[in-house]
Amino acid sequence: MKEEIIASLDHPHELEGLYRSHKSLFAQSFNAIYPEVKDRPIAQYWHERLNYKETAPANTTGLTWLSVVIASLMAGLIAKLPAIFNINEEYFYSRNIGFVVFPILSAYFAWKNKFSVGKIAFLALAMLAGLVFINFLPDNHKSDSLILSCIHLLLFLWSMLGFAFAGDWRKKGSNRLDFLKYNGDLVVMTTLILIAGGIMSAVTIGLFSLIGIQIEQFYAQNVIVVGLAAAPIVGTYLTQTNPQLVGKVSPVIAKLFSPLVAVMLTIYLVAIVYAGKDPYNDREFLIIFNALLIGVMTIIFFSVAETAKSRLHIVQIWILFVLSILTIIVNGVALSAIIFRIAEFGITPNRMAVVGGNALIFINLVIVNLKLYQVLFRKSEINRVGQSIAAYLPVYVVWTIIVTFIFPLMFGFR
Repeated sequence: MKEEIIASLDHPHELEGLYRSHKSLFAQSFNAIYPEVKDRPIAQYWHERLNYKETAPANTTGLTWLSVVIASLMAGLIAKLPAIFNINEEYFYSRNIGFVVFPILSAYFAWKNKFSVGKIAFLALAMLAGLVFINFLPDNHKSDSLILSCIHLLLFLWSMLGFAFAGDWRKKGSNRLDFLKYNGDLVVMTTLILIAGGIMSAVTIGLFSLIGIQIEQFYAQNVIVVGLAAAPIVGTYLTQTNPQLVGKVSPVIAKLFSPLVAVMLTIYLVAIVYAGKDPYNDREFLIIFNALLIGVMTIIFFSVAETAKSRLHIVQIWILFVLSILTIIVNGVALSAIIFRIAEFGITPNRMAVVGGNALIFINLVIVNLKLYQVLFRKSEINRVGQSIAAYLPVYVVWTIIVTFIFPLMFGFR
């Protein structure tokens, strides 16, 4: 091998062939002859290639395992407040579940982005306003506006997290898209953490049961509660400190599921017609229809966010284009169905929230579809699709604020 390497130093193609034929033997032989040929540029290149050791990147995120443990314990403590102070769990979690994690993550990103005192005050006051407002609403389990406010409060807190992540929600459109990418990565990583935690929990409970100690109740009330609260924080730590690891998984998932969802949605629309389902008069089916719409829209947006900064194959762009058209059809049916129900049965908080949300989604999907059309037929850049999504995000924030804070007052808490 040594003689072959020396003979091939002037022939890069042959040298590459030798390397690929037996990498370990090539490396051993090359290092042995390197002192004899070290003055040749190609030999210097191969020496660096074979012996390069990547240094661990500096931790620029400011996150350490100690800070992650402290933040996780804080989240677990908040989650355990009902048990500590004997608060009704249904009342507490339905209104305050978002405050277990979102304030902690928002505080981290605000610190990372070196927020000014004014921005920190705005972020803190916004979350405090949500906390006070939601907990002072009347305790009426039958109030649709209260339920809507609780649900949209999560979206409001999520938007505050986005403000902390982006640093400047008004100007940095690319940061908004990075925020969507962060959410996609976080979902993937948190899911893996929960799966691993579930397996470990099953093994732990099983081992203790073998020796006659039943720890199920204690484990569920303490370890699992704290673990669920800590999972997004640990997931954030991994996405921020190991972006090269997580960044390779999420795009693959996005590329894999986009065509599968497109096929599924096409078959489902045909099956709806065949089954004779009527979203105009079937309320439960309309709810499922809207859930499907939100799920597919999320896949489109995260797929664009994951790939907006890379070159997409033309087939992938076509898949997103077709998927956006199918989603517009689904949205159009859902929107017309809810408008029909409002005309037929009158306005309720639920119908108003759904029609407003569907209208915003419909407009957003049309914009995304037009941008994808321009990419396909007018050679526009794919990043313009992501820019259109980023520019539209504040519209959802405004609607979230309206439903969270104004709907309960508008509809008299009914």
